[in-house]
Amino acid sequence: MGLQVPKRSGALQRSLRVALLGVTMLVLAGCSEADTRQIRNLAMPDRATEQGPYTYELWKWAWVAAMITGVIVWGLIAYVVVKFRRRSDDEVPRQTRYNLPLEVFYTIAPVLMCIVFFFHTVRVQDVMTELEDTPDLTVEVVGYQWQWGFNHGIGEQNPDAFGDDGDFAYEEYVYTTGDASEIPTLVLPVDQRIQFNLHSPDVIHNFGVPSFLTRMDVIPGRVNKLQVTPTVEGTYAGKCYELCGVYHSRMLFQVEIVSQAEYEAYLAELAEAGQTSEEPLLGGANATTQTGLGESQSQEGSEE
Repeated sequence: MGLQVPKRSGALQRSLRVALLGVTMLVLAGCSEADTRQIRNLAMPDRATEQGPYTYELWKWAWVAAMITGVIVWGLIAYVVVKFRRRSDDEVPRQTRYNLPLEVFYTIAPVLMCIVFFFHTVRVQDVMTELEDTPDLTVEVVGYQWQWGFNHGIGEQNPDAFGDDGDFAYEEYVYTTGDASEIPTLVLPVDQRIQFNLHSPDVIHNFGVPSFLTRMDVIPGRVNKLQVTPTVEGTYAGKCYELCGVYHSRMLFQVEIVSQAEYEAYLAELAEAGQTSEEPLLGGANATTQTGLGESQSQEGSEE
């Protein structure tokens, strides 16, 4: 005789349901507003740019596809377990060595899924990396070991400027940079298409703001360019996403999205504080003399 498992009584089943319901309510009650928002956004931050929803939609539908695949797989597993279970000690289930239709299905279906994912990934990537010929303003960003510097142009913009070797979009700049005790703040106007020209004098960094849902490598010897259009005023966190050295953890910054009037007032404050330059400060030999970096504070890799 096979092993006989006693059946659960109705009272025991009701008790298990009540216990499960209680645990579920306890878990949900313990979720903070931030946790609830994370669940609603599928662990993605709130979108703060015009381009952000494209990345979010790709992420969301990837979750949907994964869940549909999971349900199908779990359903097939449950069906096989129930349908082909051993019903007695003497029974041996029928063995199937090959099933051509099934093998064709589980070969073709993943290939089709990869094609669909590839198509939509390229479409979103094209949107996120698109560069318009005439952005509303250009900010020269420098990531160096181990901080960030932001150079804002003053006056009329030259959209044809390359952003390196003296060919810059403005004839005058104001700047801000951080140090080991204070992270810098990147102030940007809302509803303006902003181009970031990304520079590095030492190693590879990565400029990213989670709420922008995009980021880009900052590579020595070349100027990478990224454009975004902030749509929601507020304060957001930014950081380096590339392990760039022993003090990589210092490479944090804040982003403040403000009105155009507030942005212009901020630039005037920097100019009044004397933080002006005819060309943007891009690190290299100047990294140890930028604001917040004393000449005695030699930074590994910051000098050419």
